[in-house]
Amino acid sequence: MSKPNSSFHSVLRSPRIIRQVVMTGVFGIGVLAATTSLTSLGARAAGANPAQGGQPVGVETVSKGDMPYILSELGTVVPIATVTVQSRVDGYLTQVLFTEGQEVKEGDLLAVIDPRPYEAQLKQYEGQLAADTAQLEEAKIDDARYQKLLKHDSVDAQTALDQHYKVQQLTGTVKYDQGLVDTYRLDIEYCHIKAPVSGRIGIRAVDKGNYFVAGQTDGLATLTQMKPISVIFTVPQDKLGLIWKRLRQVKELPVEAWDSADSAKLTTGKVSSLDSEIDTSTGTVRLRAIFDNPDEDLFPNQFVNAHLMVDTEQGVLLAPTSALQTGPNGTFVYVVQSNNTVSAKTVKTGISQGSTVVITSGINAGDRVVTSGVDRLHDGAKVTVPDSTSAGTTDKAAK
Repeated sequence: MSKPNSSFHSVLRSPRIIRQVVMTGVFGIGVLAATTSLTSLGARAAGANPAQGGQPVGVETVSKGDMPYILSELGTVVPIATVTVQSRVDGYLTQVLFTEGQEVKEGDLLAVIDPRPYEAQLKQYEGQLAADTAQLEEAKIDDARYQKLLKHDSVDAQTALDQHYKVQQLTGTVKYDQGLVDTYRLDIEYCHIKAPVSGRIGIRAVDKGNYFVAGQTDGLATLTQMKPISVIFTVPQDKLGLIWKRLRQVKELPVEAWDSADSAKLTTGKVSSLDSEIDTSTGTVRLRAIFDNPDEDLFPNQFVNAHLMVDTEQGVLLAPTSALQTGPNGTFVYVVQSNNTVSAKTVKTGISQGSTVVITSGINAGDRVVTSGVDRLHDGAKVTVPDSTSAGTTDKAAK
């Protein structure tokens, strides 16, 4: 094998030659990068400025309309009446006449406690009452006779007075006996446990055959009124003034109950009152909404979203919330002029609902405001506006 040319290798190892090669490569890379950058900028400029020479934007037209003022707050379904069904007497439970989860009406018979001990006591006191009543009648006859004899001085005055006191004593005894009779008649009635309110009865806590004690902790079962039912929710104290004012004016405010995801409406009710004080720990006040709940869509302790219709502002300027921008001077919108340039207008806003906001000043009905494509806009910038068909579709969708 032949040896490489030594003179050629010495040239390659020359520092001056190496430096020239490196500089030539760097210069070539720089030219390529500059060319690529200019090409990219030109492409972006061409994309941002179409044939019309403006920035493409989405617009919507400001219009007049009515704006409902709705407060949406988290609430809890609370029954108007929840009763633990108790017994007022002690005894063995002989009958259970309801099914768990059953709808019952006020006064329906739910269970029976063995009444026989109370019936026996009733007979005893009825007999005692009869005997004491007979003694009272006899004493009254003797008292009447003594009073006649006393008028003719035919009987000792003390004897006549003693007989009069005996009548009063027996009168008291008869009243006492009558009270015992009434008590045991009431106890027999209490042996028949009835529904105190209409509603749905829950899980049974005592089974037939058990000894049921008056005032037992869990009672027989829990009875919950389902129709009507209420939702308790809170509102911030800074909204209280408007709500209280409207309640004094119209007496009732409509409210809707939506599910916990706030995606489906459950039922409609009304608010007619609010709590008597503000909760200082949260700065809120409670309201109770009443719902007829005919289909029992609301269930006790269920979390719902309460949409309270406080008021409706009529004939106000309505604009999309997406048109609002924030700048050094506050809130503003870009209004599209007739020459397809935009003008920044400072506005004042009122209440908002969903994607719509009330404009109280700064623009007029019929103005077209920019809702998208505002990133590169400035006052006086030229824009490309969609054709009337597209704009009309956008406006209808917004409404």
